[in-house]
Amino acid sequence: MRLVASSNSAPASVNRYLLPHEQDVVTIRRHPAILIGPVGAVLGALILAGILSNTQIADTAAAVAIIWWLWLLVLVWFVWKVAEWSVDYFVITSARLLLTTGLITRQVNMMPLGKVTDMRFERTLLGRFLGYGTFVMESAGQDQALSKIDFIPYPEQLYLEVVGLIFKE
Repeated sequence: MRLVASSNSAPASVNRYLLPHEQDVVTIRRHPAILIGPVGAVLGALILAGILSNTQIADTAAAVAIIWWLWLLVLVWFVWKVAEWSVDYFVITSARLLLTTGLITRQVNMMPLGKVTDMRFERTLLGRFLGYGTFVMESAGQDQALSKIDFIPYPEQLYLEVVGLIFKE
């Protein structure tokens, strides 16, 4: 029984890492709540730029320009973070768990399902409110590239999906 519907439309950036015998079970983006910090930073910088523009610090046009150019840099950083989020995927296959990240420098973290000895998910109060959680996985006392995944949407359903794959009947 499927708890989470497979998208069956995994992007090519993810499909290139799947082995020929693997079946894509779930491919999902991390929760948009990962962008709360960058949104707060860009709004805080906007408020700060607005306040500084109306003080004696901004008595010349050059000072006002510098203030707003600095805010524009924060905005560009925010757009970069959104673009990175848009290409980050958590993938559950029939054989592995994968986390693909990075816009320019691609990083693929993987853990074979057979190596997972302990798995749990955690949810903070904000995570419960917004609908995300954290997966924590252990593998026979070994350090793994994929041991903690933050901002996973639908953590209960995905947890049951992974456990169902690990402990097949």
